[in-house]
Amino acid sequence: MFYFEDIEVGTSAEFGSHTFTIEEMLWFAERYDRQAIHLDRDEAKKSLFGDIIASGWLTMAVFMKLFVAYVDDAGDRLRAAGKPVVPIGPSPGLEDLKWLRPVKAGDTLTYRATIADKRIFKSRPDRGIVFFDNEAVNQNGETVLTFRGKGIFERRPGTASG
Repeated sequence: MFYFEDIEVGTSAEFGSHTFTIEEMLWFAERYDRQAIHLDRDEAKKSLFGDIIASGWLTMAVFMKLFVAYVDDAGDRLRAAGKPVVPIGPSPGLEDLKWLRPVKAGDTLTYRATIADKRIFKSRPDRGIVFFDNEAVNQNGETVLTFRGKGIFERRPGTASG
């Protein structure tokens, strides 16, 4: 939603929080991650987690849902202020994904991202890549999820040199 030049390394944004329910955890696991620790309470109690835990992919899906809502809302605010809204994307992927703690029913995760780095593409000087350090922290202040995301952003017209 911003031009590459408008993005400052070190800037952070909080996307929101989400409380996980057993119903959504089971629904997601039934469709996308059919492991006993996500589906079967008796089997999960025998695991080192002691109960059903959310699929890590569900924690990522919630991140994406909150991120998209955040970007949409920011775009709406920019439009309302009469400012340009620059499309984001595509994403060249993510790296260093870590699920550090289990997420159980009733846990609330707060998701945020910090701009870690940015670089101009040598082959496409009209674009830059931005690196985001993303995390989810639970209600106890414990980091549950981390990963580095990437996004491609347009450069402000007239700033790219070939």
